[in-house]
Amino acid sequence: MKALLVGLFLFSSLFSSIGHTAILSEKEGEALRNLPVQADGRIKPFDSFAREMLELVYGKQKYEKRDAYEIILTWMLAPQTWQAKELFEVRNFEVLNRLGLDNQKRYYKGEELFSGAKFSELRAELAAKRETKEKLTPYFQALQRLENQYFVFSEIATGRMIRVLPPKEGDAWISVADMPQGPAQEKFLELTKSFITLIGGMAEGRSDSEISTAKQDLDTKVAAFQELARAESPEKYANQTKIDVESFYNRVHPFKWAYIFYLLGAVAVLFSWITSKHGVMMPAWGLVTIGFLVHTAGFGLRSFLMDRAPVTNMYETVVWVAWGSIVFAAVLEKIYKFKFILMAGALIASFGMIIADTAPVVLDPSLQPLEPVLRSNYWLTIHVMTITVSYAAFFLAFALGDIGLIYFLKGEQQHKDKIKAIVMSIYRAIQIGVVFLAPGIILGGIWADYSWGRFWGWDPKETWALIALLGYLAVIHGRLVGWVRDFGMVACGVLTFSLVIMAWYGVNFVLGAGLHSYGFGAGGVEYVSGFVIAHLLLVVYTTVIRNARLKTVKV
Repeated sequence: MKALLVGLFLFSSLFSSIGHTAILSEKEGEALRNLPVQADGRIKPFDSFAREMLELVYGKQKYEKRDAYEIILTWMLAPQTWQAKELFEVRNFEVLNRLGLDNQKRYYKGEELFSGAKFSELRAELAAKRETKEKLTPYFQALQRLENQYFVFSEIATGRMIRVLPPKEGDAWISVADMPQGPAQEKFLELTKSFITLIGGMAEGRSDSEISTAKQDLDTKVAAFQELARAESPEKYANQTKIDVESFYNRVHPFKWAYIFYLLGAVAVLFSWITSKHGVMMPAWGLVTIGFLVHTAGFGLRSFLMDRAPVTNMYETVVWVAWGSIVFAAVLEKIYKFKFILMAGALIASFGMIIADTAPVVLDPSLQPLEPVLRSNYWLTIHVMTITVSYAAFFLAFALGDIGLIYFLKGEQQHKDKIKAIVMSIYRAIQIGVVFLAPGIILGGIWADYSWGRFWGWDPKETWALIALLGYLAVIHGRLVGWVRDFGMVACGVLTFSLVIMAWYGVNFVLGAGLHSYGFGAGGVEYVSGFVIAHLLLVVYTTVIRNARLKTVKV
């Protein structure tokens, strides 16, 4: 309890101090971030739109340390300049070879990629592949991304993709290119002139007072355009509170802060465990608690912005599983006080959050509207959140299994007590996972009957969720009857998680088949496969070493 209070105190102190800085409010000259635009079926701040577009084209959310919203607007104002810059990220060697380009680079000029006949030929090849309705290979996935990069840049350069004015009739907002002559067009033109003045002044190194004046002028022009746009169609214009909150969410990036605190907490627990200095556990708990509170706040912000449980794509489920792993680890740690449980949970949470943060092409962090089949907050909450939080418990068992394998390699007899504690922790984590996975599958069947008119149809997602459940039930029953002993429990904690990986990642990103098409994606197969194979080899290696030692003891 003391450690929890320490964490709460530090968290409140941190955010109360932040609250008095500019981080919770727009800085001077940055009102453009919060300009509402329509894209991807929803209204979002220009900052979100710009980040997503720059991420697609360049692979990062900043270009040469400049914010995305500045870069994207200059695409429209000076497209020819950007065509000559190495802006487009292409990593697939086959695509580069087909275009006749040097495959040793990562970024290429638009005029290199799109000006010749070869790109048109590749687009025709991609269109023919799509006609077959077959799953796209990595080559065609890379080609599809390149086509999307070309489309996005071209549409932004012409102003057709930047939709800033709500219509009086219909739902589609009016783009900059299609804006009719009148007050709105004049106000937006004033906004762009003010932006150019500010950017030019900064490039020329003008005085701070001149830059400050230019920033204030830009903010004024943005506010004037927003006021006019809202007056055009007040009922269709954005909820400014949500626009401001989303922009704040983008800038603060709470999930990054969460994994930083989790890592610091894990290091503190490890230090306490190795040195047997129990006093270190209180600050360790405090650090993990701060990470958890920031993590929860980030989840709450996504829920507020989208009016739903944020578990509708792979990115969100990774973040949710990381959150669940901390909850289960904290509960088990409070009960058993083994230290390594909290460390395992913090490491899992850090690992998941870092993966989510560094693989935006595979795990899309953008806020997207729900697919039609998911438009039931009730079922989305009770089924998807239930079944995915079970993965958190199984992930915890997996991490504990890794720790157990290390102790078996260090010496089974010397670390017998610690191995016993690890085995019991794995067993408890698996029990928790089964308690959530079983009802999650049943609830999924009820939702399937509600949505598709059948309770069970052996859809790949359903089938692999059932296989994972049966696999863990087999481990639990094997333990109860004495078939699975200590080493078997440790090995099963690691190996059985491959069933979860298949149900969670494999069906969506490898098979790409079934009625759960809203969750499909591509990429990362080589890394996930390497992760699974590496742990399989670790189990095999530990088994061989252990058996050799047992034979030596018997002799």
